[in-house]
Amino acid sequence: MKITLNQNSKFDKIDFDNLKFGRVFSDHMAICKFSNGKWSEAEIKPYQSLGFNPGTHVFHYGQAVFEGMKAYKDSNDNTLLFRPIENFKRLNRSAQRLCMPSIDQDIFMDCLTQLIKIDDKWIPRKENQSLYIRPFMIASSEFIRATPADEFIFCIITSPTDKYYAGETNLIIEENYSRASEGGTGFAKAAGNYAAAFAPTKNAQKKGYTQVIWTDAYSHKYIEESGTMNIMFVIDNKIVTPLLNNNILPGITRDSILRLAKQKNIVVEERKVSIYELTEAYKNNSLTEVFGVGTAVTINPVNSITYKDFKMEFDANKDTLAKELKEGLLNIQYGKVEDQNNWVTVL
Repeated sequence: MKITLNQNSKFDKIDFDNLKFGRVFSDHMAICKFSNGKWSEAEIKPYQSLGFNPGTHVFHYGQAVFEGMKAYKDSNDNTLLFRPIENFKRLNRSAQRLCMPSIDQDIFMDCLTQLIKIDDKWIPRKENQSLYIRPFMIASSEFIRATPADEFIFCIITSPTDKYYAGETNLIIEENYSRASEGGTGFAKAAGNYAAAFAPTKNAQKKGYTQVIWTDAYSHKYIEESGTMNIMFVIDNKIVTPLLNNNILPGITRDSILRLAKQKNIVVEERKVSIYELTEAYKNNSLTEVFGVGTAVTINPVNSITYKDFKMEFDANKDTLAKELKEGLLNIQYGKVEDQNNWVTVL
């Protein structure tokens, strides 16, 4: 692997006490190019512009997939990665759906580990901060015919970060727009999925909500996920969450939380969840808390859900399952407890 170090680090100019999610980027990036049916030698170079021409395929047809990961520091200053192979696998599942080449595991992991080691100082040492990692792949062929590209770029960039959401999280159930439909790309971490969600999300935010809760495209009766999070409900002291289908992103944090819950003997139900069930459960006081889960947010308590003119409110400050599970997950991610699930990779 060719490595070119940045001679003009911007590290000393960064205010690590006031990080905004995804706004600050570390000194280096990893890059690997695909052409003539194979991946070239990977390279690490200073963070910089990629320099594309106007006819580059990704601008016109949206062949682009990405991942979200984090690196953490433990009390001994070791660097920890959380379930990186799962991100590697999901990136390739997304790529396959968008007719893009699979990345080799050796390339993915070598780029990831070398980049994190080189930019080690960029990993925040403060509690609850981390280094957000964004691997992505885009079509880099230069033509504007509506067929799959034959050249691609795999890249990893990193960003020191704090919380994704600040303050309360108030959600509204979306009844008109859809995030995904059966047979589509909802299960893939495809860039276009997020672009299509921007308008209805912005409309919700104009009304004072943080995010939307997506429902199924066919009937708008069943819950799927929420913005940047998978969503979970505590009903009758059980965790109830929508069953994965082709419309829902299979979150790695989602899977981790469900496993931790089962290990704590908390009953978990993965199944269809209707809006009617939620409203009725709230009215009879059996729906006691709601939280979102994802790499960016970790576990995010929900303060309210609005459906039409009906608002369901939750006390996110009391002792909750969300707090218990979040503490358990963070303790693993920051190396504070024994990793009994072999989820953590120490660099």
